[in-house]
Amino acid sequence: MEFSFIPILLSLKVAVSSVFIVSCLVIPIAGHMAKRDFFGKDVVESILTLPLVLPPSVVGFMLLYLFGKNGPLGKLLESVFHIQVVFSLWGAIIAAVVVSFPLMYQSVKAAIESVDPNLENAARTLGAGEVRVFFTITLPLAWNGVLAGFVLAFARSLGEFGATLMIAGNIPGKTQTMPLAIYFYSESGMTQEATILVLIMTVFSFLVIYGLNRWGKGSRRQLKRGVIND
Repeated sequence: MEFSFIPILLSLKVAVSSVFIVSCLVIPIAGHMAKRDFFGKDVVESILTLPLVLPPSVVGFMLLYLFGKNGPLGKLLESVFHIQVVFSLWGAIIAAVVVSFPLMYQSVKAAIESVDPNLENAARTLGAGEVRVFFTITLPLAWNGVLAGFVLAFARSLGEFGATLMIAGNIPGKTQTMPLAIYFYSESGMTQEATILVLIMTVFSFLVIYGLNRWGKGSRRQLKRGVIND
């Protein structure tokens, strides 16, 4: 069998789609959770970060129950939008969204909490509304944490295996991402193909971590220079 680049393209498609969806969800939710106190907040926060500690098989089973043909969300999506989640690329994207959400959520929430509230209050006294304060003051000041969460979510989505296998299956050319292809090649004795994908994922993961560390050091240097100049 010739080496196929399809798993690489599918993995990138899943990761990009997942990060886009997660970003749209995380930024408003993390902003609300970081700035508001309400009854049951600890319970909500525990639910949001639960996929981070649950085994992938448990996450996959829950998704299979929710998005299966007889599941509540599965029935809704199929009847209204004609979207079948199980054994489709949508299933792989949803699995990636669920497992990467907690990583970006924690990073963004911590970054928003670190923003000086005096700066936000100053904007409010000048007549800025809450939405404008968030997008012009809070979010730009928390951008380092947002970008770090973005990168971590992308890397986590790219490497998702267990939940994807359960809800999307291992269908070559359709749902077989790089981690699934590595497992399939290894089980089939195709060590050369598996090795190529392992090297690609290892190099990419290294570059992501290296780039994130270098970027973090550069940001800290700029911050120190700004403090010294002030």
